[in-house]
Amino acid sequence: MTDTSSDLQKYGVPFYGAGWVPYNHIKSKLASQEKIEEDKKEEKDPTPSNDDEITTPLNYVVLAGGGGEGRSGIPNAIVVSHVNFTSNSLSGQPVVKHETGSDLPYRMTVHPHGDGIICAFQQSCRLFEWKESEGNEVHKLGVKVSEKVLIQLEDVGQQLALTFNSEGSVLAVGGEDGSLRVFKWPSMKIVLNEAQAQSSVKNLDFSCDGKFLVSLGSGLCRIWDVTLSKVVASLARGNDEVFAFCRFSQINDKNPHLYIAAVTDYGGSILTYNTTTWKRIRSSRVVREAISAFNVSSDGKFLAVGTVGGDLFIINSANMRVQMMVKKAHLGLVTALTFSPDSRALVSASLDSSARLTLIKDKTSSGGMTWMIILMVLLAIAVYFMKEKGIIPYCRPC
Repeated sequence: MTDTSSDLQKYGVPFYGAGWVPYNHIKSKLASQEKIEEDKKEEKDPTPSNDDEITTPLNYVVLAGGGGEGRSGIPNAIVVSHVNFTSNSLSGQPVVKHETGSDLPYRMTVHPHGDGIICAFQQSCRLFEWKESEGNEVHKLGVKVSEKVLIQLEDVGQQLALTFNSEGSVLAVGGEDGSLRVFKWPSMKIVLNEAQAQSSVKNLDFSCDGKFLVSLGSGLCRIWDVTLSKVVASLARGNDEVFAFCRFSQINDKNPHLYIAAVTDYGGSILTYNTTTWKRIRSSRVVREAISAFNVSSDGKFLAVGTVGGDLFIINSANMRVQMMVKKAHLGLVTALTFSPDSRALVSASLDSSARLTLIKDKTSSGGMTWMIILMVLLAIAVYFMKEKGIIPYCRPC
């Protein structure tokens, strides 16, 4: 079913990564810092407090990418866009556009509790922090390079996968050279250090409880017990399958799943695994083209798939059927997908320098009611014609 309830904006930067900004956490952190500074000032010059000021909830998405090295004229940058749910739109101009010089932020991850953004550049990873911007009366969010240097991720080569666990207490980083590093955050104390976890680590994800970490290469998927720092399962691909992305999802407390998006000879498939036995439950072909981006909503109801042709699909996880589709959502291949924390919206990004906001319509309940009405109408028509033909006698009053 094609759906057009979405908004597209172009920002002049080919995007490789996207993430939802945890603005409430950031606001609290910035407010705490401001309070400390105000307390220091009040000791010298007491001024009225603005603590009772009422503010409107704001939503943002952060994107990263660029033209790479060279003199293409395309900037490398971290871009922040405002999300307006009332008008279903992204801001026409970035709230923040922090350029990173000749360094391309090829991968990124957002700390879930507001500690900042970690970007993977060609040789090293760098931390960027949120700051309060004075240039805009409404959008006071800014980005700056952190004074904290991630020494453990200096001169480690290109990292292809970065992710925090849901609590933001553990960071996992996977390299093009096949290395896998897991750190405590923010201490950066090493938890796991595997030089050859795979030939190349392309994707990483933590389970909801943080116990397991899945690492993905083209031919093999490994499940790590984070506490024990060892592999507990290895999932092999089928003959025509190339593993592309991996995501844990919590359907309910008793039935968590692991999803692997795979490219096959016939298009894109989603493989579902049981997280107790690590056995494959099912394989569902969902798109005809190769999958170039994949994610799972926080409530587990929806899977998002982006294709090399620029199409966008929202899949219902219960039956693996397409619930929404945006044909040619982007002119270039879809590179990143991120759900809003409440699972009601999806932001997709592309190499064509565009970002798209799509509102997700849960059609499960309304669809069931529609079919019930249709069934009742058909039944009434059938009864009418059966009475007309004398198959069912009319009930006459006594």
